[in-house]
Amino acid sequence: MTDIDTLCINTIRTLAADVVRGANSGHPGAPMGCAPLAHVLFKEFVTCTGNDSHFPNRDRFVLSNGHACALQYILLHLMGYKVSMDDLKKFRHVNSLTPGHPETKHTDGIEVTTGPLGQGISSAVGLAIAQQHMAATFNKPGYDLFTNYTFVMLGDGCLQEGVQSEACSLAGHLQLGKLIALYDDNQITIDGDTALSFTEDVIKRFEAYGWHTQVIEDGNHDLQGIQRAIEAAKQVTDKPSLIKIRTIIGFGSLNQGEEKTHGAPLEEDDIVQLKKKFGFDPAQKYVVPKEVYDVYHKITARGDAAKQAWLALLDKYTAQYPDLGKEVQRRIQGTLPKGWESVLPRYTAIDAPNATRKLSEATLNKLAEVIPELVGGSADLTGSNNTRWKSAVDFQPPSTGLGDWSGRYLRYGVREHGMSAIMNGLAAYQGIIPFGGTFLNFITYAWGAVRLSALSKLRVIYVMTHDSIGLGEDGPTHQPIETLALTRATPNLLTLRPADGNETSGAYFVALVRDDHPSVISLTRQNLPQLNGSSIEGVCKGGYVLEPMSDEKPDVILVATGSEVSIAADACPILRAQGLKVRLVSMPCTELFDEQAHSYRDSVLLPRVPTVSVEALSTFGWQKYAHAQVGMTTFGSSGQYKDVYAFFKITPENVAHVALQTVNYFKQIGHVPELFPQFSLQ
Repeated sequence: MTDIDTLCINTIRTLAADVVRGANSGHPGAPMGCAPLAHVLFKEFVTCTGNDSHFPNRDRFVLSNGHACALQYILLHLMGYKVSMDDLKKFRHVNSLTPGHPETKHTDGIEVTTGPLGQGISSAVGLAIAQQHMAATFNKPGYDLFTNYTFVMLGDGCLQEGVQSEACSLAGHLQLGKLIALYDDNQITIDGDTALSFTEDVIKRFEAYGWHTQVIEDGNHDLQGIQRAIEAAKQVTDKPSLIKIRTIIGFGSLNQGEEKTHGAPLEEDDIVQLKKKFGFDPAQKYVVPKEVYDVYHKITARGDAAKQAWLALLDKYTAQYPDLGKEVQRRIQGTLPKGWESVLPRYTAIDAPNATRKLSEATLNKLAEVIPELVGGSADLTGSNNTRWKSAVDFQPPSTGLGDWSGRYLRYGVREHGMSAIMNGLAAYQGIIPFGGTFLNFITYAWGAVRLSALSKLRVIYVMTHDSIGLGEDGPTHQPIETLALTRATPNLLTLRPADGNETSGAYFVALVRDDHPSVISLTRQNLPQLNGSSIEGVCKGGYVLEPMSDEKPDVILVATGSEVSIAADACPILRAQGLKVRLVSMPCTELFDEQAHSYRDSVLLPRVPTVSVEALSTFGWQKYAHAQVGMTTFGSSGQYKDVYAFFKITPENVAHVALQTVNYFKQIGHVPELFPQFSLQ
């Protein structure tokens, strides 16, 4: 270890102690323990630049143990990213650029949002898949445009979360040779020593997954060993690599090696002795010697040179392969191909009934041909989710004979959570739009990653089939009830439940154009009729009147989603036979409806008109839009879907009955209360 290396490492350690102490909150132990391995990684290997955090062929770095983010913020600051010393001083303050865990699209240089343990390494698998796919799609002899590595730092906590097991198992199968993970083995969790609960042989587990593994016994001092291990990992091109590095948490603290340094600031006297031990003035805080800045600015200079070389290479590539060159630039910019929306299928009421999962399949078959960045998959439910288009090629190592690196269909296996976290990485890479399928009920298996899709503002499309009690015989273990209440309650997540073919096309239109939102597309197992008056344009407004099936000056409004729109439509003639005028509203996306001007919302759900909602899931949340609800308040039941609907009284007859009761009730009390405006005025 050279003197300058020692100075850099100890600067990171003391600065981490100051940053966390300044916030009176945070995790100093991991940054102090990981400083040597982070220093070696960035100084010797990572290609990146603080002058352009979106340089396409940069190496990706993911801090999976996101609680150690003081380390990442310090590194970003040292390299000249848009993280100032003042930002470090505002660590964990409201609206600062240095929040309590790393957030992509919030802090310059953060690739994926981490913090919930296991998510970072799992999303890193997606980043590595993306690199492999982009390389296979665009690289040509002499033109290696996409060559970047994905480096990950993770800890004992990440390795205990189930999601990393799902993702890392798949990474081994896929032979992702440019994925290198550095395991901070400090043997400490919040409860104490890992001997309490985590004694498995991680190395053997990862070898069984198909990873290349190495062990560094002294990560506190053996910088050459760390460097040699990373160099060796880069030589293994057909396996991802895990390097287990033994470190001491809180290195230099009076409590080093103990859980006390994990999640609380060091005491002032501890910081004083720490700085004295490492040759710093205890009276000074937030100190970075010029020599340390010089070292880290060289990393950015190296990245700047790599960027300029890459841009020059792209120019030559575009001259030789003009169509491919333009495609690279379009995909990196995130713009969709011109005219892509013209392929969206459109239907009329005379077209045959069909399940929306099958209509989704028809839509994907069209879209996949004109949007080459669309990369899909399923968690072992391809035939049920209908997610694989006719010309699809599987993304597989060529050596398996099962597909090719340029393939766009991923076989995720029975790994809903891993699939979703991997899709976050795919979406974060640039140039790929991921979608993945499972049953709607099993999105809750994946919820940790879905929530991060929303927080991260990533365009991830969740194709969720078998979306209600309408799935029938599989029964209440598989029938979602509360699920859409959860997705609708989640900020920045669009829930789209189409009622027929036009609305299915509309759902995909919305999911693709809203590039800062993930979308959940909720699809039926059972056949549905094509509706008179449905439209792609109506979906874009979230809710709209099905005019051909509605009366002027209605006495009652029926608002429904998905498979229940046709049930509500069948209730209309029953109500008309009772002398009532009826308006039928389809509400495929409440979030989009809430975005509309108040005047539009009032024009659809008319004030002072009794309104009844119909949805074969939980009634929770519908009180915002309807005075009465027809839906589920219990778990479902096993049986043929028509019998299940009848048992729970989600039928045209009961919808009409509830609507009539609602109208009569408000006649008795003499007024109809307003509903949603007070909650969603704009």
